[in-house]
Amino acid sequence: MRVSLASLMASVALSLVFLDPCPGVAAPLEESDDGHFDLENYDLNSITDWDNMEPNIYGDNYDYEDLDQEIEVETVAADIHHIGSQPRVNHHEEEVTLSPLPPSPVTLDFKGSGLFGPETGLGMPTCLLCVCIGGSVYCDDTGLKQIPPLPKDTSHFYGRFNSIRHIKNTDFINLSKLQTIDLTGNQISEMDEDVFGSLQQLHDLLLAENNLQALPELPVTLKQIDLRNNRLISQGIHSESFKDMSQLEFLYLSNNNLDYIPILLPLSLRVLHLQGNNIQSLHEDTFCDSHDRYFIRRNLEDIRLDGNPLNINLFPQAYVCLPRLPVGSHS
Repeated sequence: MRVSLASLMASVALSLVFLDPCPGVAAPLEESDDGHFDLENYDLNSITDWDNMEPNIYGDNYDYEDLDQEIEVETVAADIHHIGSQPRVNHHEEEVTLSPLPPSPVTLDFKGSGLFGPETGLGMPTCLLCVCIGGSVYCDDTGLKQIPPLPKDTSHFYGRFNSIRHIKNTDFINLSKLQTIDLTGNQISEMDEDVFGSLQQLHDLLLAENNLQALPELPVTLKQIDLRNNRLISQGIHSESFKDMSQLEFLYLSNNNLDYIPILLPLSLRVLHLQGNNIQSLHEDTFCDSHDRYFIRRNLEDIRLDGNPLNINLFPQAYVCLPRLPVGSHS
């Protein structure tokens, strides 16, 4: 196969175009290339045996599998080195052990933070121990030893079956809406004299099953008083204590140590229970008015005097003004 000079020159030119990284820009030659290409002595008529030409006569022998392996190893090594240069991240969550704090003591200190919230009569906290529903506060059977600070809008307070012994004059301060106090089943033996002085809407005072021997001055607004199963004595009740209670309807004084019936009971009274005391006599003005023979106590229909050392037949003038005879011993 013969190759013409023109064809060879064209091939060389094309090779230079594709091999030159910057076509059109030629680096200056410091020395002649004649030593490499002797065009004058080049035999244009020589025949090149292209079929038997060794493929690697123009370059070094390369094992491409080794080249791939070398590149792969170097790449992995580079990645490992790169990873190793990064800061280590511990993906395990650090376990933090906190020493348990001792539980806060339960306190009813009225001058500090207590159990019951901010809007109370003394500016204390509210209803964390008791149940508050509307204006009603239920503290039944919660182990209380004193009256808790109550919300200012409390209208009904139930503190039954606790261990309260003393009711202080600060227990119901600033509670102008309070209508019911029920402390049945405590151990109350002492009450400050003016404990109820500020309660102008109190209607129901329920202090049954306590250890009371005496009563403080009571609000004249009361409609129901329950003092059953205490230790009340007649000297422990203020003289004419119930006289001005124009709304009083129910007075329960059974199972105490009373020697006589409190006098000057209000005309509004409907029920009077005095059974189980130490009453031995009746005064003619206890229920009636000895100066007014036409006087009739129409509302008082339920009087219990049974369980007393008293023969009611001996005092007929004491109940002639009543619509019904008292219940008691007739012998």
